[in-house]
Amino acid sequence: MPHRNPPDPGGPLRRVPSTAVVITFALVMTACVLGVMAWKALDAKKAALASGSSDIQNLVHSLSEHASHTIQAVDIAMAGMVDLLKYRNPKPDRFNRYLTETAKTLPQLRGIGVADADGNWSYSSLPETPRHNVTDRSYFAYHRDAPDNSLRISEPSQSRLDDQSSIVLSKRITRLDGNFGGVVVAAIDKEYFNGFYRTLHIGTDGGITLIRNDGILLTRWPLSDMGTDLSRTSLFTKHLKLSPVGYYKIISPFDGIAKYFGYEATPHYPMVVTVAMSEDWLLSGWRKGLRTDVIVAGVLLCMILMLAALLALQFRFRNKIERALREREAHYRLLANNIADIIILIDARSLLRYVSRSAEPVLGLRPKDLIGKSCFDLVHRDDRESVKSATARLNGVDSVSTVVFRHYRGDGTLAWVESKFKLASETDDPTRTEFLCVIRDVTERKRMEDELTQLNRRLTQLAATDGLTNLTNRRTFDGFLRREYEACEEIAVLLLDIDNFKGYNDTYGHQAGDRCLQAVARAIGDATANTSGLSARYGGEEFAVVLPNTTEDAALKVAESIRLTVRALGIPNTASSRGYITISAGVAARNRSTLDEAALVGEADTALYEAKRLGRNRSILYSSLDLQYVESESIQHDGEFAPGERTH
Repeated sequence: MPHRNPPDPGGPLRRVPSTAVVITFALVMTACVLGVMAWKALDAKKAALASGSSDIQNLVHSLSEHASHTIQAVDIAMAGMVDLLKYRNPKPDRFNRYLTETAKTLPQLRGIGVADADGNWSYSSLPETPRHNVTDRSYFAYHRDAPDNSLRISEPSQSRLDDQSSIVLSKRITRLDGNFGGVVVAAIDKEYFNGFYRTLHIGTDGGITLIRNDGILLTRWPLSDMGTDLSRTSLFTKHLKLSPVGYYKIISPFDGIAKYFGYEATPHYPMVVTVAMSEDWLLSGWRKGLRTDVIVAGVLLCMILMLAALLALQFRFRNKIERALREREAHYRLLANNIADIIILIDARSLLRYVSRSAEPVLGLRPKDLIGKSCFDLVHRDDRESVKSATARLNGVDSVSTVVFRHYRGDGTLAWVESKFKLASETDDPTRTEFLCVIRDVTERKRMEDELTQLNRRLTQLAATDGLTNLTNRRTFDGFLRREYEACEEIAVLLLDIDNFKGYNDTYGHQAGDRCLQAVARAIGDATANTSGLSARYGGEEFAVVLPNTTEDAALKVAESIRLTVRALGIPNTASSRGYITISAGVAARNRSTLDEAALVGEADTALYEAKRLGRNRSILYSSLDLQYVESESIQHDGEFAPGERTH
């Protein structure tokens, strides 16, 4: 018979030249790296554009709200003036002071004034009332000829006083007989918007515009000619007709650069806000990351080539060492993974059969002194049941059970250890069962976990507490009131406000004001200490108290107790006619007509207002109020209280 070579134990792979295997490996890995790089680059570009789209649309929405609120604040102020001028003609010096204060209160205003039916200025917030006539202005002609009481936003115009460009807002004054009585005119400096827009990061080629809904440009950042007509752009001819909010790519009519463009029409006024960012700006971060990825890919490819060279060198030794590695793999793994841990072997009677030498440096216990002893002798007695439960959970040789417990050291001190139990071998005889146990000292880790737990508790406490007064904050108050309102049939709310606090701050300084707030807060907090109630700083110099399961009369007693306690503090206040710090309180309790917890707070707020109106330093029940009278008084006495106090 012809002689036959024995089968090649390496199989078909050994008949493949090692050079071909290395080349194939290098090509496959290179293709994988390049493929991943290409996929990552495309995906990152898509993500960058998507992120830019989201940023633009969010910014457009924020700027739309900003523009709307800017106009709305002026609109509200002008509406009050129109209503007043409909019925009376105030004295010029008094009404001019009111206009000046309004202009100071609204930073967007350059000035505000009133022109009579003949176009002559009768009132103005300026130091001197202008002498020129405004009958030639488009807004005057519009209001004179159209009985429309809504706010009109005029095209940008140059001021005749200082040649500054302004956005003019105007409202018609209609007399009681229905005749035209003039106009209220307010001027918003374009720099108010541009000053805000220039703080936003939109790139060197980006732009923000505020446009009237007929296409007239009101303002743009970077600066551009105001009054430019954009009504023929695709924004007005196409997109706004489809949706008041949108996003698309355009060629800018201002600089001819391709940009991603978002727009939104303001909800209450005839304006459109747009934000444009160039593609280069949106992808600048992506390009920077791409350069980094190319460098990383180059390093990876070099590493692949080096690895391929190493593989070529190591192939010849693979078969020689393969068998030895398989035989010693288990031993090496055990030594490598647990070289710093304690390894013990426990028999079925819980006696120690083997203890590694690492027991001495880790726990100060000599292995020869432990052999034959029960493993529970060194376990704290409160933790023995958890150790027994850990061994009971083992259900096979592949099963591992972990437990953390306290273990005695050689000097008698306790160490926290983590122990992993595993069956040493599988046997049907329970008396021959052995457990392999790997013990690791985790005392330091346990200490750090305990410190972290305490820190988290402290952070949770700080998140719920007002930093100045140490009372709970508004957010915690709202959550507590919501829960207690749902749980309790009877519940009362107290709103308390320090009287004449702004005057106190102005007289004694803010540091003294802080100390005053802290003293009052302690008095209020003591009222709910060791009770189910909650005291909170509601905002500024205002505090709130929630009293679950408390009637209105009982709540009034608490309010009076707090008020008298604050008075007893004797904090001097020369800004007050009484000469000392006092508080006012509004008290409201839940009844059948109370809609929800917000309504309950509103009732306490109304009672607090009445306490302020009646002279302060008193507590008022909401149920005792004549609501029609209170509402009438609220209208007649609006603005009665000093700045810094509540003006409901």
